[in-house]
Amino acid sequence: MPVAVITGASKGLGRALAAGLARQGWDLVLGARTQSVLEESVRQVGAHGTRVLAVAGDVTDAGCRSELLAAARSLGGLDLLVSNASALGAEPLVRLDALPLDGLRAALETNVVAALGLVQEALPLLRASAAGTVIAVSSDAAAEAYETWGGYGASKAALDHLAAVLAVEEPELRVWAVDPGDMRTDLYAAAVPDDDDPRPDPDSVVPGFLRLLAQRPASGRYEAPSLVEAAR
Repeated sequence: MPVAVITGASKGLGRALAAGLARQGWDLVLGARTQSVLEESVRQVGAHGTRVLAVAGDVTDAGCRSELLAAARSLGGLDLLVSNASALGAEPLVRLDALPLDGLRAALETNVVAALGLVQEALPLLRASAAGTVIAVSSDAAAEAYETWGGYGASKAALDHLAAVLAVEEPELRVWAVDPGDMRTDLYAAAVPDDDDPRPDPDSVVPGFLRLLAQRPASGRYEAPSLVEAAR
């Protein structure tokens, strides 16, 4: 069975993607900070009959990253690494003139530094896979200038660029930065708590991620909603 590591997997997109992969027979290592919520993800995802391991911890901690990859080794290797864990930098989001610098540092540490640290440690396993793949979960805020989204968007833009360079440096791998679009998640609610517009459920964009894995197009940046629409 192929093996995937997904960070930020206790709820939202991480949990939805884990369930989608499990339905296709993937074994999974799920990481998140909150043990109790993560265990619920494992229970739900494990109901699909695949092996699912949980690693509770903060991905900014090197020890946590090592535990995630040790768990993958125990399942037989690593074929897919999904960096989904994210920090906003401020909750709710604020304009740049009010953005706490410590908040920006925290966003960069989670969204960029930890993601790179995990890739660095995972590369030997990914190179050994016949289908080694990295997915960096991005945002439209990485490419568009939205008021109050500056710090978060800057961190995701940096993640996009790391993914693009990694694709050049590791041509045998597939490296995709994937923008899932706006979704009904706790992260979005924390970012813009006064936004009452309905947002799509994370499950709605999972087919876009699965399409990438099935078709394995060139490394690059993709929008999950567009991939879902193209498949219809």
